[in-house]
Amino acid sequence: MDLFVEQREQNFKRAEPLAARMRPKTIEEFLGQSHFLGEGKLLRRMLEADRVTSAVFYGPPGTGKTTLAHLIAVRTNAHFVSLNAAGSSVKEVRDELAAARQRLGVEGRRTILFVDELHRFNRAQQDVLLNDVENGTVILIGATTENPFFAVNSPLISRSQIFRFEPLTVDEITALLYRAVADRERGYGNFNVKLTTEAAHHLAVTSDGDGRRALTALDVAVRSQMAGAGNAVPGQPSDSQKNAKAAPLEIVVDLKVAEDSIQRKALEYDATGDAHYDAISAMIKSIRGSDPDATVYWIARMLEGGEDPRFVARRIVIAAAEDVGNADPRGLIVAQAAADATHFIGMPECQLILAQAAIYLACAPKSNASAMAIWSATDDVKNNRTLPVPMHLRASGYSGAKQLGSGKGYQYPHDAPGGILDQDYLGVDKTYYEPTDRGDEARFREMLQRIRELRSRAHD
Repeated sequence: MDLFVEQREQNFKRAEPLAARMRPKTIEEFLGQSHFLGEGKLLRRMLEADRVTSAVFYGPPGTGKTTLAHLIAVRTNAHFVSLNAAGSSVKEVRDELAAARQRLGVEGRRTILFVDELHRFNRAQQDVLLNDVENGTVILIGATTENPFFAVNSPLISRSQIFRFEPLTVDEITALLYRAVADRERGYGNFNVKLTTEAAHHLAVTSDGDGRRALTALDVAVRSQMAGAGNAVPGQPSDSQKNAKAAPLEIVVDLKVAEDSIQRKALEYDATGDAHYDAISAMIKSIRGSDPDATVYWIARMLEGGEDPRFVARRIVIAAAEDVGNADPRGLIVAQAAADATHFIGMPECQLILAQAAIYLACAPKSNASAMAIWSATDDVKNNRTLPVPMHLRASGYSGAKQLGSGKGYQYPHDAPGGILDQDYLGVDKTYYEPTDRGDEARFREMLQRIRELRSRAHD
């Protein structure tokens, strides 16, 4: 009999951070991810039907990927094995798979193999998992912060359900913090801890959707004030508290304490990953949707995350042509000037230039008629019969051109009244450019309507 077991357990418990102590014990305690774990949603249905399959949990840190894997093992009464891909060899993986086959054959018990940072396994290591995942020997749950469609082998993806974890909301993190304050077994329920509304909101916002980070900050805020009260262990009142007749010392976590207990948030932004593509997509769609406020937010988000401002500038130039177009031709001039100035000036001042240009485009009238025209024409060039250049439009200045009939019959528009002639420039009756009635393009629309009516009457 080990006489020191209890002492070791006490030491381990004392060292355990609040975020670890507050891990949910049941699916019902789990906060967040209601889009796939809520009532009637896919993962909840799979659990209720006891038909959990291999899965990839994909999302930012602190959103519950590891915790949910543990809870699934408890719910399904499966043996739980955890590996970290960064430090596991192929031999370790093979050994665990062999043990899972033995366990299933002898005990009839399934194994959940949880692989954290699955994207760190190379292709060969991922391939080792395929057979046992496919035949159901193990239920693989891989966790990754990288897009699995890029970071995980296609055969493994095809055998797994993909669940995208979203950052926890401010309300969810606030609920998590107050749960930790009230919980007598795992949190600070045995202590007179008061968490103010302002402090909880600050921690919830600054943690940026990361529940672990919010709980760690709360832990710092409380423990730093407990230092003068007998160094009590959370969940175990100190001797001075046990013997005191008066109420235990009140520990107040107010806004100032909260601010001192958590660092300024570090943006989750990978300039080569999903955050990069999602943020620039949001900026472009905000310009297209005429929302200057959203536009500058997404620009700020990218620049604060370390995005190359020249990339943002290039996308602004493209938006000027694609989404503003001839409704305001000056938009392209503004955008190109901003791109040149960004290259010349650099950060941080170029953010002023990018904001000015993007706001101009967001507030400008919109037309994608030019973009639709070139896309439609390109489609015809690629997929339909190639049109020959009409004879009267062909170059006639080279030797022998006139003998071949090139340029014969061409009429010079500047010699005609109004500079407009009934002359064919394509060889077929086809309209690609359909200007809108917005901004400067309304004038183009009116002009083209007159020209097309003139040509139509001439052909009748």
